[in-house]
Amino acid sequence: MNSTVSHPDNSTTRLYTESPSDAATPDMAELMPYPATPRLREVNAHSEGVELSWEDDERARFPLIWLRDHCACGACRHPQTRERLVLPLDDVTEPPEASLEDGHLWLRWADGHLSHFAAGWLYQRRPEAPAESALPLRQAWREAFTPTRVAHADVFSPHGEAAWLEALLRDGLVLLEDGPLADEEVSRIAERIGPQRPTNFGARFDVRSKPNPNNAAYTAIGLALHTDLPNWRQPPDIQLLYCLQNEAEGGESLFADGIQVAEALRQQAPEHFRLLSELAIDFRFQDDTQDIAVRAPIIECDASGQVVEIRFNNWIRDTLRLPAEQMADWYRAYRHFWTLLHSPRYQLDFALAPGEMVAFDNRRVLHGRRAFDPNTGARHLQGTYLDRDMLESRLRVLARHH
Repeated sequence: MNSTVSHPDNSTTRLYTESPSDAATPDMAELMPYPATPRLREVNAHSEGVELSWEDDERARFPLIWLRDHCACGACRHPQTRERLVLPLDDVTEPPEASLEDGHLWLRWADGHLSHFAAGWLYQRRPEAPAESALPLRQAWREAFTPTRVAHADVFSPHGEAAWLEALLRDGLVLLEDGPLADEEVSRIAERIGPQRPTNFGARFDVRSKPNPNNAAYTAIGLALHTDLPNWRQPPDIQLLYCLQNEAEGGESLFADGIQVAEALRQQAPEHFRLLSELAIDFRFQDDTQDIAVRAPIIECDASGQVVEIRFNNWIRDTLRLPAEQMADWYRAYRHFWTLLHSPRYQLDFALAPGEMVAFDNRRVLHGRRAFDPNTGARHLQGTYLDRDMLESRLRVLARHH
């Protein structure tokens, strides 16, 4: 049973005194699950907000305008798309009539509008509570880092696919093994996640030696560590490389974690780190039909100073346009970063076998290869790009059901 307590400030507190019944939980127009318990046991509505207390003694205060803005009824949220239909243009100052029904919150506003809120949904969104996420935090590589390996067959199960996505988002690199030697298998895997990201090299590309190449990847020479397409304003986020043939001598794959190496640079030479993170330089790709250029720093940091992106590709670094007095210092910083990247301490080195696929974060992990001899056997990789948003989206969808 419920009872109401009056307060001197004309606010009301509704006390919930019985165990929750099996009545239906209010529909919050959410696809992501939220906890069914704890239920609410007390509510106090006043001009500063609505104060709530749950059965586990957690307490929180929600501003009135926040509650009105998050009403999930059919008039406030589209019943099919779940998109918000109202805009909170005016402040809400008059407290609503508040009550608890079966441990959930019901509010009747001054204009007569009725809102209901599931107790678990509010509990999950307490202002002081940490935000819950299905996404893993990024982790810089440590010495002797070993990438996660996932069997090709497992990535087509929800558990295996989630493990593959989590490793890729967390570490920036993951291996898939024991896959079929099938043309376009890389596209099949990519399209489980989302549409392939097209570039001037197409949506899906073949990496093999060929005549009249317009990119060093289509030769047999060694490729120093780099990120792809730093000349784009928005370089591709995730790259997939699927090995179909690799009988040639040489051609081992090289990788380095740009975050790990940038932090090593910051520790060893803070001024070199500052120059590479503050001074924008030009990147440019040009051939007979394309001329794509952008100006950006090699190391990008967020507002808190954390490294979030690396743009590094010596082949398509364009004319260095800096004040003359900064050029020598910039080159010293660039050489220092280059030396660290190519130090065995920070490099990962392995040969991809046919049926293996490496996926990596192109905005963070640099990749390259050793030279190979095309006269000793065939070497054929197929690649494509994906947007990170689609990986995160896929992982959230998997988390809803598992």
